[in-house]
Amino acid sequence: MSGAHTGPPSSSGDPSTGELVSQLSAEVSRLVRDELRMAQLEVSGKAKKMGIGAGMFGAAGLLALYGVGVLIATAVLALALALDAWLAALIVAVVLLLAAGIAALLGKSKVSEASPPVPSQAIGNVREDVDAVRHPGMHH
Repeated sequence: MSGAHTGPPSSSGDPSTGELVSQLSAEVSRLVRDELRMAQLEVSGKAKKMGIGAGMFGAAGLLALYGVGVLIATAVLALALALDAWLAALIVAVVLLLAAGIAALLGKSKVSEASPPVPSQAIGNVREDVDAVRHPGMHH
């Protein structure tokens, strides 16, 4: 005997159906627990990598922002060669504020186009599906 079953031996020496079902149930639940543990480890490993990747993207964005700042300072210094420094800085500031205003207006129009934020296409499809279920045979 291999000693694989854990219950007391039945009178004939073979496990009963109830014992077999009990063993099967225990094995399946152990298998499911092991699979869940493996999935949890895999997901937590991937989440850690995603967090590191997101942090690197954040650092890249911050460095790009500093780069843009240096380019703006370069524009001011370049204009300062031909004009007074205060006037060069004022011109660059006005250009930046105009660009910000244009971006804000464009963003506002895009938000207006998307309002209200309700999935009207999906709602219409669901209504059609409900109508089809309520009134079978009456298709549009």
